[in-house]
Amino acid sequence: MDAPYALLDPIEPGIARVLAHNPSAFTFTGTQSYLVGDREVAVIDPGPDSAEHLTALVKAIGGRNVAAIMCTHTHRDHSPAARPLAEATGAPIIGCAPLALETAGPRADAAFDGDYRPDRVLEDGEAIEVDGRRLTAVATPGHTSNHLCFADEASGALFTGDHVMGWSTTVVFPPDGDMAAYMASLAKLQQRDDRIYYPAHGPAIHNPRQLVRGFIGHRMQRERQILSLVEADPRTIGEIVAAAYPGLDPRLTVAAGGSVFAHLLDLAARELVVHDGETWKRANPSA
Repeated sequence: MDAPYALLDPIEPGIARVLAHNPSAFTFTGTQSYLVGDREVAVIDPGPDSAEHLTALVKAIGGRNVAAIMCTHTHRDHSPAARPLAEATGAPIIGCAPLALETAGPRADAAFDGDYRPDRVLEDGEAIEVDGRRLTAVATPGHTSNHLCFADEASGALFTGDHVMGWSTTVVFPPDGDMAAYMASLAKLQQRDDRIYYPAHGPAIHNPRQLVRGFIGHRMQRERQILSLVEADPRTIGEIVAAAYPGLDPRLTVAAGGSVFAHLLDLAARELVVHDGETWKRANPSA
């Protein structure tokens, strides 16, 4: 079934989505912008710099007051539409902190939005009121250091951005992506009792704690695999990727390398691995 691009899609009372037409190997069918509220709305993750998507959002809002435009993080598939939407609606941009990070090498995920300028940054646990609903920021660094989720206390929904997605694990890509922070953020969500997750990409998650537990187990298994590989023979990141991801889609090679690098940096901080140039090995094979 074709994705319903540029259309208002009600998914439960007081929550609707508009899907941006930016599908890719890293965005699935595209970025989902959520409208929360009835008489007035908050727009969560306004999406990419796309005239089509901006027009669709304005149409979906339909003249209602926009209490806030809220961004989970500042990758270019999430926040660039915030400023033109603010100009069209008069709404403030409220949410994650600005972050514009350039890297020397290729990125697997979207580049950062250097033009993002929020009117207010929400700290962990801070909330805003929208149409009688309370939207609370939940700090979840890891995918990016400025990543927030937003909890809708009225419905029990958590808007998870890229931190937890139903179709794929998230990209953790250094230098800003941090595996230790990502794992701590997963553990943080596992302690919550949210009813449902609405990610920016992919289907809603109806079994949040079970999925998060699975993601934690998956990353721990990958960590053990990397330790085993570098204990057997010192290896480069490319060699680890080739051994750990047989049959990998070539489009995902950079992402896999970033994930391996994030694991290695975490393991090095815990003094479990060391590196000599581009080669990594076990710090203490008997440990």
